[in-house]
Amino acid sequence: MIKLEKVSKKFGIGPHALSNISISVDKGEFVFLVGPTGSGKTTIFRLIIREMLPTEGSIVVDEWDIINLPKKKIPHLRKKIGVVFQDLKLLTDRTIFENVALPLEVINIKPDEARKRVEEVLSSVGILEHKDKFPLQLSGGELQRTAIARALILSPDILLADEPTGNLDDDTSWEIIKLLSAINEKGTTILMATHNSDIVKKLGKRVVSLDKGLLVGDAKGKHPEKEEEKK
Repeated sequence: MIKLEKVSKKFGIGPHALSNISISVDKGEFVFLVGPTGSGKTTIFRLIIREMLPTEGSIVVDEWDIINLPKKKIPHLRKKIGVVFQDLKLLTDRTIFENVALPLEVINIKPDEARKRVEEVLSSVGILEHKDKFPLQLSGGELQRTAIARALILSPDILLADEPTGNLDDDTSWEIIKLLSAINEKGTTILMATHNSDIVKKLGKRVVSLDKGLLVGDAKGKHPEKEEEKK
């Protein structure tokens, strides 16, 4: 589903943002991407959606060769990948319904079909009753659900979530994690970047660890810290 092979990324004359990273994510997996700020988590997301190209290495998403993908094919790739951005990127002058419907407008879906799809996805994330409100009227958790709904509106095979619980309290964070887990159980592959060690430990999913652009751990179905505690 996602395969990074010996991927490096360097910006200007500074140190490598990523150095010789090799990661494979299977279809239907839920993988946590962890590491301190600046470790390369967001860079990996930007590479996967072809927002930029690696300095070295190869990236394959499903059957798409990201490096050699023609520019005209990039929109087709991005239809298969939903992204929940760290800063959400919601438009404050549009309602929740309008924010979620935006990707459908871009691909010219008929209004009646778009309305049906938006209401279905808003219902699935539990915020249909807020569809006519504006982002400033919603809580942090409701905004995250809106961002997740927008990421799901094109029925992607892959969901990238960049710190989706970053600014939320513990209870709301767990609500978002339960939502993402339910989405994963329906078959969507999820790669989630997070600093929340409590969630990572308790959920028991695969954990890929980065530090200063290096891959320092890949623990399937367990967290490295838990393993240390057993020793």
